[in-house]
Amino acid sequence: MPQWAAFVGLTGLLLTALLALARLSQRALPGNDGATARIDGFGGTESDGPRDPTIPRFETPEVARRRAHLETQLSPDEVSAGALLANVALTQGLFGALLVGGAFYFQIPPSAFGVTDAALSTGLPALGLGVAAGVGFWVGNELAAVIADGFGIAFDESLRELLAPDSLGGWVVLLGLILPTIAVVEELLFRAAAIGVPVAGLGAPAWAMVLVSSVAFALGHGAQGRAGIVVTGALGSALAVLFVLTDSLLAVVVAHYLVNALELVVHEGLGVDRLSVS
Repeated sequence: MPQWAAFVGLTGLLLTALLALARLSQRALPGNDGATARIDGFGGTESDGPRDPTIPRFETPEVARRRAHLETQLSPDEVSAGALLANVALTQGLFGALLVGGAFYFQIPPSAFGVTDAALSTGLPALGLGVAAGVGFWVGNELAAVIADGFGIAFDESLRELLAPDSLGGWVVLLGLILPTIAVVEELLFRAAAIGVPVAGLGAPAWAMVLVSSVAFALGHGAQGRAGIVVTGALGSALAVLFVLTDSLLAVVVAHYLVNALELVVHEGLGVDRLSVS
């Protein structure tokens, strides 16, 4: 007999852990709104630059001096693409394994995750819809970036730049292993587990779960800056609606993968700059 409530509790725990890790990882990247790189985990910026207003500091002058010294000795170059990709693969793989293991342990049926015999769920129509949605969502992201640029709001692209490999083999690993893993695990967690299971097993309203999962998805991508959080939240909402309408994990996984792959290939692989209103 499926233990719906227990699995929903596990999903909430994994979401919380993932958001906490995302927050820690955010400090390892160049800061938003002009802040400099933070890879020491202190969450600050250079001693004479702006600081994150959401993290108040309670430190003595001596501690502040030591922190500033450490920050000036570190740079984003110390975070290699290979190390970052390995970290992403291991982290995502662990979360995926825990989620799948929990589904088996709590006897959650595959249908609750959007895996059924219906053609729109696992057949060619689902694959085609995922491809069309992925391309459309990517175009939407690009337009959102143009609009944000028009308002003087820049996207933090440091994570994308760090993920971009510098060799053909690296691109093969990225496109063939890392990005598929990210797409599968994040859709399994943010859409299938956070929406499909509560709706199917507990009768939760779909719209409420779409809202919760989209907010969590946006917060989990804080490394992309404030504008990136808003755009990612919109993307999460679109993926959530696609999942609800199709009841297809395959469709949202394909769409998610294409958004990430096109973003990296077009801008980092081909060197095409974002459009600008200026």
